[in-house]
Formats: sequence, structure tokens, C-alpha cells
Amino acid sequence: MAPTIEDTPIIRKTRELCQAILAEPSVQAIRQRIDTFMADESARSQYDSLVTKGQALQQKQQMSQALSGEEISDFEQHRDSLLKNPVARAFLDAQQELHEVRESIQKYVSKTLELGRLPSDEDLNSGCCGDHTC
Repeated sequence: MAPTIEDTPIIRKTRELCQAILAEPSVQAIRQRIDTFMADESARSQYDSLVTKGQALQQKQQMSQALSGEEISDFEQHRDSLLKNPVARAFLDAQQELHEVRESIQKYVSKTLELGRLPSDEDLNSGCCGDHTC
């Protein structure tokens, strides 16, 4: 009987990697900022309102409709207000940091699969990515 995907050495090592990521103090600090934001209904509401306004403006642009100065100004005021909220600002920064962690891991794994070996610093900084051969 073939082993299930959960039983493979790759999955076991992936789980170890995930555990190491969760144990990393910088990741724990990121999670704490996200949890603080999620517990702050006012900050979440402010964020959700801005996202909704941004989506409405984007939809209008996609439909080739002109945005009024008032709409843009209203969005910018809400954005500035959100960025002045320390809980919301910490959340946005945490999201960016998690994105960078994710990208770094993806780049390392992708390069490993692409090269068939562990990538060197030079390989990782070469600017090539994905399925492109350098």
C-alpha cells in the first residue's frame, strides 16, 4: 500500500519547518499584532470601511468611470486616519512582514526545486525566479 501524503518524509519535514516558523520569536510578535488587531472591533471596522471604499473606487475605475475629487479625498482621509491608528498600523505592518516571510520561503523552495540543489545566496539574489532558466 502506497503511503499517504501525510506519511511522506517531505510532509514530515514541512511540518517541522512550519513548527520552526511558529516558534520563531519574530513570527510570534507578528501574530501578536494580528491578534491584537482582530480583538479591536473599532480598528477592524475602520479597516473594513477603508477596504470597502477602495474596492468601490477600483470597481468604478475598471468600469472606466471617472473618480470625483470628493471620492478620492474621502478615501485618502479614511486611509490617513487608519494609518494613525497604532493597532491598525501594526496590523498592516505585520501583514507586510508575513508576506515577506512567505515570499522568502517560496523563493527558497522554488529555487531548490528549479536547481535540484540547495540554492546559494548568489542563486537567491540573481533576480531569476519561477520556471525561467538563468
